[in-house]
Amino acid sequence: MVNPASIMKMMSLRNKFVGNHPKVAEFFKKVLASGLPEGTVIEMTVTKPGQEPITANMKVLQSDIEMMEELKNLSGK
Repeated sequence: MVNPASIMKMMSLRNKFVGNHPKVAEFFKKVLASGLPEGTVIEMTVTKPGQEPITANMKVLQSDIEMMEELKNLSGK
C-alpha cells in the first residue's frame, strides 16, 4: 500500500522541479507523450563546474518499455 503522505510529498517535489526547470519538464512531456519505441537512443551529457562534460547514451530495449509501463501502473496513470 502506498502512503498518501509520500504521494503528496512526491507531488510537491515534482511541482517544485517543474517550476525550477520548465524547459526540461516540457521537453520530457513532449518526448514521453509519444512514447519511446524500442531502438530509440537517449543521450545525456553532464557538465559539472570546472570539469569536462561526460556523455552517455542508451538504446531503449523492450525490457525498458515494460519497466516504464509497470511504473505508470504504480502511479495510476
